[in-house]
Amino acid sequence: MNRSLLILFSLFLFFNCENKKRYDKNFTPFQKEMNEFFKDASISPLKEKDLKKFKELDFFDFDSSYVVKAKLIRTPDEKSFKMKTTTDRLPEYVKYGDVSFELFGKSYSLNIYRNLDIVNKEGYEDYLFLPFLDDTNGVESYGGGRYIDFDIPVDNYLIIDFNTAYNPYCAYNEKYSCPIVPRENYLPIKINAGVKAFAKN
Repeated sequence: MNRSLLILFSLFLFFNCENKKRYDKNFTPFQKEMNEFFKDASISPLKEKDLKKFKELDFFDFDSSYVVKAKLIRTPDEKSFKMKTTTDRLPEYVKYGDVSFELFGKSYSLNIYRNLDIVNKEGYEDYLFLPFLDDTNGVESYGGGRYIDFDIPVDNYLIIDFNTAYNPYCAYNEKYSCPIVPRENYLPIKINAGVKAFAKN
């Protein structure tokens, strides 16, 4: 092989390897936003020692199978209650409704909540909170379950993207007070999507 061809071949291999690297680290917008948030020392929930070594969160690979259309049945007559947390704090929540959906051919239902302590704060007027447990907890994902956030929809449907499921702050730092997922929000299936368990240093 002459020198010119060798140079071209080397460049071909180089750019292919570089493209492969970029593809492997091609984060979704949610994943990119999460990593940037955790890297920002002014807002990151990470402990100082973990922040110094932090590069990126560990995510399940994006899987469109975990993006589902759910029917929302509002439950306006629910009474508010104090949701247990990882500390003595007892924030006031109310069940806003039931969300029902199909995943891999089976039907599931979860409760979705409003945090009454923050509904009057700017930006949280339409905030809905969906905590859930699943069969990855304590193995691939955080043992205490994960959360997904929503805005109140104008109709009776929500798009649940489990790829955006994230860990409570107390998964990274025990100083935080995090809502404990109600047992009725357990899904008897592995949700291989979203943020994985955090390996503390």
